[in-house]
Amino acid sequence: MIERPSTRRPVQVAVCGPRDCSATEAADAREIGRLLARAGAVVLCGGGTGVMAAVADGAAAAGGLVIGVRPDADRTAACPGLSAVLYTDMGEARNAFLVRSADAVVVVGGSWGTLSELALAHHRGDIPVVSLHGWRLLDADGHPLDTGHIAHSPAEAVELALANLG
Repeated sequence: MIERPSTRRPVQVAVCGPRDCSATEAADAREIGRLLARAGAVVLCGGGTGVMAAVADGAAAAGGLVIGVRPDADRTAACPGLSAVLYTDMGEARNAFLVRSADAVVVVGGSWGTLSELALAHHRGDIPVVSLHGWRLLDADGHPLDTGHIAHSPAEAVELALANLG
């Protein structure tokens, strides 16, 4: 008997973070990639250095599928560990493409590009957004906005992202 293939597609989780990251951020991103791959999620990232390279490395080492969404068309610039690369040649506009393709977004650390991705994810409003050592958004009076989840470890970040899918 031939089994009918599942019509449910895999969950896609974007992991965003700075291209110049700390050793702690890189280690956390690597672990997030590993945990997402073990959970069967497709990992989306920017396909560059720093957090992007670390998450790709972790997911690839665990046998996961990793898609890089590059801001340029430079086929020599993508990080190792990617299963496939989308060369958008869209500059920072690729951040919207990355976030709109995700079922959840995990932010590790912070940079201006990462803040852009975080804002786009919050504006989208229909997906889990998890921050680990990253930006926290405040209202005009300096009070934290209740937008998304704050994680304290890679395992908690992955758990929050996957447990809060729509």
